[in-house]
Amino acid sequence: MRTPHKALGAVVVLTSAAMALAACSSSPSTKKSSGALTASAPGITATTITIGSHQPLTGPAAPGYSEIAPASNAYFQYVNAHGGIYGRKIIYKYLDDGYNPTNTSTVVHQLVLRDNVYAIFNGLGTPTHLAVVSYLNSQKVPDVFVASGCECWNQPSLYPETFGWQLDYVREGKILGRYIEQHFKGKKIGYFYQNDEFGQDGVKGLGYEIPKSQVVARETYVPTDVKIGPAVAALKAAGAQVVVSFSIPAFTALLKLNALGLNYNPTLVVSDVGSDPITLAGLLNAFAKKSGSFGSSLINGIITDGYLPSLGDTSNPWIQLFKKVHDQYDAKAPLDGNVLYGEAVAYTFVQAMFKAGKNPTRQDLINALNAGNFPQGPSVAPFAYSATDHNGMTGAYIGIIKNGVIVPQGGVLVTDDSPTGPVTAYTTPQPAPPASGIPSP
Repeated sequence: MRTPHKALGAVVVLTSAAMALAACSSSPSTKKSSGALTASAPGITATTITIGSHQPLTGPAAPGYSEIAPASNAYFQYVNAHGGIYGRKIIYKYLDDGYNPTNTSTVVHQLVLRDNVYAIFNGLGTPTHLAVVSYLNSQKVPDVFVASGCECWNQPSLYPETFGWQLDYVREGKILGRYIEQHFKGKKIGYFYQNDEFGQDGVKGLGYEIPKSQVVARETYVPTDVKIGPAVAALKAAGAQVVVSFSIPAFTALLKLNALGLNYNPTLVVSDVGSDPITLAGLLNAFAKKSGSFGSSLINGIITDGYLPSLGDTSNPWIQLFKKVHDQYDAKAPLDGNVLYGEAVAYTFVQAMFKAGKNPTRQDLINALNAGNFPQGPSVAPFAYSATDHNGMTGAYIGIIKNGVIVPQGGVLVTDDSPTGPVTAYTTPQPAPPASGIPSP
């Protein structure tokens, strides 16, 4: 199981290459699918595509999440080794923001103004990315596949450059809430959540499905304060038999340890964001100064959801593809949910760039996503993308952690982000990846 990584440097830049400043603007243009490769936009040269990101390589969200960008870069290296995107190699520069919004603003301005990136890709965190979303849209920089399920990214009229990727937290709350409503009727429910749009959106979705009469406590935390003992004590005092947590991994682990210290053992239902088994087990061991199976045993039975195939399904062709890439380009990292996430979102970006055309402007990438009918790829449910909807995935399956992996319980469920939209089964089989492991134009 994973243990928290040592803090990385304050600024990490992977893959360096000479970069020519592109002279073309990011105004809309007609996509070209033939002819010579040209410097068609900022960050695009005849041989390279330079993109950037802000990531929590240090700080409270670093355990687990610091693996995501290197995993994305591993998939990009795989693509580069197999011809790139129309012959161009991807250069991925990601900088540490420590999960601190002030730092996020600094590093994103650097990426846009000094590094001249074509797009910001998979910037991680709700509070952090909120610090830069207006700036990126004012500069007309594609802001694609934010690593956060906040509903705030789905505002095409206000943020036309911004797109989510993972299941948004309202939909996730509805899917988890439906399961709780069906399986824990009459039980006392408590909420534990990050006190920002991340947790608030999740609780909103839960409220659409769980009767208010069952909710006996709502406790919050902020990621800069690890002293959550009073919140856990309040959940116990309220008699919460089921605790639903929208928390980053470190605070999921702290929730479990604080409950253990109070001899309190509610059923835990945890957002996908904070439930990666390898990450949790490693954090529990580190925080409790234990080793061996201590952490693994504590997480058995946690209920969660998944919007990518389970790592426990080794016969799944997407898992086989991403394991192959991991083993070749990212072998020092554990093959866990964060690595899977990083590779999967990179696959989606490559798919989008192929659709943007051979010599894309920045607007061509936005147009490719606004066109809708975007291929599902590694997601277990369709994407919502259209000119009027910039949310990402639309569904997930319920899973239970058993022996270090998430075991799906039933099929995929899809829903919308409205109060009354139903949660329904999605029965279309997931498409297999292409034999090459690289999306086609």
